[in-house]
Amino acid sequence: MDYLASFAISGAGMAVEKLRADLASANLANIHTTRGADGKPYRALRLVGGMPPLPFAAVMNQSATDLRGPQGWQVASLDIAPRMAHEPGHPHADDKGMVAYPAINVVTEMLSVMTATRAYQANVAALNAARSIALAALDIGGAR
Repeated sequence: MDYLASFAISGAGMAVEKLRADLASANLANIHTTRGADGKPYRALRLVGGMPPLPFAAVMNQSATDLRGPQGWQVASLDIAPRMAHEPGHPHADDKGMVAYPAINVVTEMLSVMTATRAYQANVAALNAARSIALAALDIGGAR
């Protein structure tokens, strides 16, 4: 069995989940940001894409070297209408005193952080299991 492939898949999964948590953290940090450095309104970011899942039978028929970790992901900004707040004294207020804030839902972002954390932990557990199996195989081979 190729243990390096298992390690690489778990590592790629951890990288994806870390990026998901980073994006949710950036969204939470910018929940009250009216303008970015470019002067445009801040838009919430999401990790989208990925390969479509293979049928179970197809995965079972693949060899371990054919398996790959997550692929095809990209960061995209959500095109959601901004949340409008009446703040006439704000420097970015329009002529009606309305300020456009990004449409970021705190509950959704916190749920993204929690699910990314759990998925990251699952990838760590898979990596540790593969490492334990590899060490046990080395112990068996060394006992001869």
